[in-house]
Amino acid sequence: MGADIQTPNFPSAEAGASFPTPPNQQKPDPFPAIVKNDPARTGFDPRTAWWVNYFRILTGKITPEGAFHYRESRYKAHEARDCATCESYRDHAFAHSPTVRFLREKVESLNGKLDKDNVVCRRCPARLTEDGQVHRQSGGFSPGHGILICANEVRDRGHLEDTLAHEMVHAWDHLRWKVDWVGDKDLKHAACTEIRASMLSGECRWTRESFTRGNWTLTQQFQDCVRKRAVQSVLARPRCKDDVQAVKVVNQVWDSCFSDTRPFDEVYR
Repeated sequence: MGADIQTPNFPSAEAGASFPTPPNQQKPDPFPAIVKNDPARTGFDPRTAWWVNYFRILTGKITPEGAFHYRESRYKAHEARDCATCESYRDHAFAHSPTVRFLREKVESLNGKLDKDNVVCRRCPARLTEDGQVHRQSGGFSPGHGILICANEVRDRGHLEDTLAHEMVHAWDHLRWKVDWVGDKDLKHAACTEIRASMLSGECRWTRESFTRGNWTLTQQFQDCVRKRAVQSVLARPRCKDDVQAVKVVNQVWDSCFSDTRPFDEVYR
């Protein structure tokens, strides 16, 4: 991160707005082509009742690819319910979470604003690509719109709080330093804000890693989690060529960014 600059305004998103990359930063899609469902190949037929498809999954008559498409179809069917639950969790976090309330105050001190108008819950479709990878997200931050919380990926209040705090760190970083999000100038910006967001949000604390992700290693667990998540996020940037470059750029900024706990005095969670 660089020196202090004049902080831009943080505009509210219109209701129902998406979170695209700003027009001057549109880049080619870095992912392989998306794999679409073919009932003849996967065994999953969206025209069939959901419980029939569910039973077919249990009996092995639907492939893992078909199970992916089934899951996405259920998310679409439950979109209104999931968004309502997400909004309830969001409002609870704004009212009661010490971390979220602290970050909100710090964003306001930089002439920014985060509230229900620009912290929105939406269904985020996952992507299954030709290389066999599933691309999901829990949320996102856009300087021109606000914060997106992926309602269909929210597990509970704690998970939403961590996701919201992660994106709020990005918002604070954007106002404090004008971050090069895409990496047009330097991927180090993206690497640094991802290290800080994973470190300060609480998503890498031991209980989250152990009980949710099955990582029971105590030694270096926190650092390993932060590093892994930062590498994954940098790798998703259009300007990042491969995982080797992602690891390299995270390593280059690790010492300075991992030790930078601003706006907190220290890592509390």
